[in-house]
Amino acid sequence: MYFYCMYRCILKKAVLAINLIITGFVATAQKVMEPSNVPAEWAKPYPAFQIAGNLYYVGTYDLASYLITTPQGHILINTGLAASASQIRAGVESLGFKFKDIRILLTTQAHYDHMGAMAEIKRITGAQMMVDSGDSSVVADGGRSDYALGGNESAYEPVKIDRVLHDKDTVSLGGMHLTMLHHPGHTKGSCSYLFDVKDKWKSYRVLIANMPTIVTEKSFSDIPAYPSIAKDYEYTLNALKRQSFDIWLSSHASQFGLHTKHKPGNKYDPAAFIDKKGYDSMINDLQTEFLKKVKKSSL
Repeated sequence: MYFYCMYRCILKKAVLAINLIITGFVATAQKVMEPSNVPAEWAKPYPAFQIAGNLYYVGTYDLASYLITTPQGHILINTGLAASASQIRAGVESLGFKFKDIRILLTTQAHYDHMGAMAEIKRITGAQMMVDSGDSSVVADGGRSDYALGGNESAYEPVKIDRVLHDKDTVSLGGMHLTMLHHPGHTKGSCSYLFDVKDKWKSYRVLIANMPTIVTEKSFSDIPAYPSIAKDYEYTLNALKRQSFDIWLSSHASQFGLHTKHKPGNKYDPAAFIDKKGYDSMINDLQTEFLKKVKKSSL
């Protein structure tokens, strides 16, 4: 429960900071203002490591980024803050892979803490940006049209979209096939990814789940820019309850307990991330938060 309260507080402060802090770079003639009042853990480096098979963690201490490698190039999911580009590159190269071999860029949600370095990485690698249809306009304007965190300035550099994805679309590269699952609420185009990886011992079904934490402090009924928000949260919670997987991960390391499951220098151990009990507990907590919000919104 503490994580959800802290997360809402952080994002509220970030919205205020957008109007105060200029990061000093320009994209498509639009000044970008990434919030600076964010947790230190969001920028703190974390050593890249192998999760299972050809799936690797290349994010920061709390902002999760995932590398999926293939013989035909690689897929990168999420980039953290703008300054994370160099950290991600260092992580990818420390694992023995070429950063410029990234061919596809994906995101679980169009907030600045997961999209901050996306435009820069796209320029460096030439990778294709693929986005859930619900977040396409937000990605294209750098977060300005986001229902909760939007405003007159972009929170991250806008990104040119190469492919718009819809629920259950498949993203394929080098024998890998990821199913995108439309899980709206946190943003209009929040999404999760379901796919299989294997090592020399076994195969694992992996779910990278975007957990539907509640961003806004407004009543659901007071958000004209997102009239279906309550319905979308309900849909996503029910959809996540039905998922079947071996390993689950999420957009924030703190959400799936990375730091209790893995320590820098640990040996390869996919079993550490097999945690259905933790997943169910997280979903139940989110369900409780949602029902409280619905009740409060109806008063």
